[in-house]
Amino acid sequence: MPVPKVVIVGRPNVGKSSLLNWLSRKRISVVEPTAGVTRDRVTYLMHEEDRYFELVDTGGIGIVDSDDLGADIERQINTGIDEADLILFVVDGKAGQVPLDCEVARRLRPLGKPVVLVVNKCDSPKLDQEVGEFYELVDAPLVCTSVLGERNRDKLMSAIVKGLPRREEGEEDEGQSLKADPELKIAIVGRRNVGKSTFINALAQTERMIVSEIAGTTRDSVDVRFELDGKSFVAIDTPGVRKKKSLANDIEFYGLTRALRSIRRANLVLMFFDAAETISGVDKKLVGEIIDEYKPCIFVVNKWDLGQEKGMTTEKWAQYLFDEFPRLRFVPVAFITAKDDVNIKKLINLSQTIAKQAQIRVPTARINEVLRAAILANHPPLRSARQARIYFGTQVAVEPPTIVLKCNDAQLIDRSWQRYLQGVFHEELPFPEVPIKVHYRSRGAAEEYAGDEAEDEEAGIVFTGDQPIEVDPADIVDDDELPE
Repeated sequence: MPVPKVVIVGRPNVGKSSLLNWLSRKRISVVEPTAGVTRDRVTYLMHEEDRYFELVDTGGIGIVDSDDLGADIERQINTGIDEADLILFVVDGKAGQVPLDCEVARRLRPLGKPVVLVVNKCDSPKLDQEVGEFYELVDAPLVCTSVLGERNRDKLMSAIVKGLPRREEGEEDEGQSLKADPELKIAIVGRRNVGKSTFINALAQTERMIVSEIAGTTRDSVDVRFELDGKSFVAIDTPGVRKKKSLANDIEFYGLTRALRSIRRANLVLMFFDAAETISGVDKKLVGEIIDEYKPCIFVVNKWDLGQEKGMTTEKWAQYLFDEFPRLRFVPVAFITAKDDVNIKKLINLSQTIAKQAQIRVPTARINEVLRAAILANHPPLRSARQARIYFGTQVAVEPPTIVLKCNDAQLIDRSWQRYLQGVFHEELPFPEVPIKVHYRSRGAAEEYAGDEAEDEEAGIVFTGDQPIEVDPADIVDDDELPE
């Protein structure tokens, strides 16, 4: 299962960012009394009671942004809520219940997701006796906290761990639910007129496939269930994304929200391109979202008959894609002609293979064997006369494969060497064609929170994707010293 996401929500100025810093024991989010400081989602990898989870800070719900970025902030909040496995609903114990708290509660109730109600700013135990009014907001466990007074952090952490999805929850019932649950959820995204609907229609015509249209789980998409070789699949069909210029200089994408929801819900994404057209800004935007979500992906070049008429070859088109998207050179490329049912079944079979890669777990000993060899083959240089040290690496989650590297200081960064290490992981681990999420964790990240810049540089901050560290091979522990 993926690393669970615990998302902090609430109206402005209830202390959401302070709560993230307090729980993580690091200064991650900017904390200011001015409403609206937090706009983008801020994420920190937590490890508590033998569970890993991502703590996510979001902007205040209902904020009127001074820079007219309210729609962008709202989109970030929606993304956080959609992805959440557990929601921390934060309110202000000093101010008491206000109408905007009720609005947040109305927004959360229909979701059916587990919630912990956090009554923050209860600096004195006396305020704990005055929180009864908050119980009417949501039916959820309530914890009174005070960042300033260091009150009930352990109690809140226990409530969070208790509310996380049970580890490997779906595996026990997989055999019983196999007939009801799809083998794979495939998001089909791309700009308009690249042939997504034609591809969906082709599923009904391919040999040994049965297709039926069912209601989607979002307002903006339709789930198409089909069967192939006795296995059930769901194709998440969305309208094409098109570009729309606003009155300002920013470019907005009509229908982008629908595509993003499809990407988040899917196990794998089919990113469609038109063989007769060049790659557009809309294509780059969608691929960027796929990268951000760490979703397994296949580049699908449709209308290949037209591409061949223009003298294109598969090698030229694949190189064109990799030149445009160098971070995804590991992604497989498929060439189809949906209107003629060419290579449709092969594409579905390839999708199964790629999705299974994202579900593989690699033993810690193997990860460290690959890590050791990578360092010996290409030792990174010193940085600022300091040498980073990796103590061990271990895989903590699947979908996407997530690896945590414990080191002495994660801020000793060498980007080119990190890209090299990512390449080694793709070549040597059983994840050659899926994204790998790598977290660099400094030793002492869970030590007592100090709050000054020197302690911040101990780097409990998560570095993901393109930020490496320097390593001394002698500092990788032996297999018999690795944690279980």
